Amino acid sequence: MSSANQYTMRNPLTQFPQPEFPGQTQEPPGTVHALEPAADHGEKTYVGFGRLAGRKALVTGADSGIGRATAIAFAREGADVALNYLPEEEADAAEVVQLIEAEGRKAIKLPGDLQDEAFCQRLVADAVQGLGGLDILANIAGKQTAVEDIADITTEQLDATYRTNVYSLFWICKAAIPHLPAGAAIINTGSIQSYQPSPNLLDYASTKAAIVNFTKSLAQQLASKGIRVNAVAPGPVWTPLQPSGGQPPEDIPSFGSETPLKRAGQPVEMAPLYVILASQESSYVTGEVFGATGGLLLS
Repeated sequence: MSSANQYTMRNPLTQFPQPEFPGQTQEPPGTVHALEPAADHGEKTYVGFGRLAGRKALVTGADSGIGRATAIAFAREGADVALNYLPEEEADAAEVVQLIEAEGRKAIKLPGDLQDEAFCQRLVADAVQGLGGLDILANIAGKQTAVEDIADITTEQLDATYRTNVYSLFWICKAAIPHLPAGAAIINTGSIQSYQPSPNLLDYASTKAAIVNFTKSLAQQLASKGIRVNAVAPGPVWTPLQPSGGQPPEDIPSFGSETPLKRAGQPVEMAPLYVILASQESSYVTGEVFGATGGLLLS
């Protein structure tokens, strides 16, 4: 571990790389190893204290970005983790498995496409079987493609974005809830786009608005079962999603500079919110959305 971790006091303006970034593009879904500068997922910096000891978590999008950072953090807090990712992301996911197992925790690999309802159902069943139960569900995977004009958004893209971001959320939660005990937690992933939609992210932003309302509605429905449902709403975060079509190539060098903290967030800065929302420390918190936006307002 580095001597600096998430508890070391530092200036948030300069704690991580600031724009400008080098111009770069990747083919979807992208890889963490092509990012310049490299993203920080907490591989060397996240220190856990057993806040999730003995817990069993399913994390979607666990190969890279926020999902990767969250899976690492969950394991370092004591949880066993089932990891979902696309089959073509196997190399990045294998690294996460190694990091989880290095903590003495169980890692279950469950590759597959969340656009498929039958796969989402198998995903939950396989996670429950592999982990011996389930008490944390972190829905983090997402699809984002920047398009400047509604006339150029195809029905195929619209369908893929909604199936990945919204339909899968419904399918996975529906399958998981019968397995979740009182005290379990569901954490969804909204966005600053839920509140301040960008014109070139029309389909993506609308899915993120749907996720916020889904979270608030489901939280009320499950409160009587003792299951909490919350969401994290990231701002601009440096992940492979951005240079692999999530942003126009010309916007990559200045990515994140519009925030009051003048930089993009790092995945490791998102993970602690998923940890606290999964842990018993947030036992009186449900139906809430927690922003991690570099100072952009959720309004």
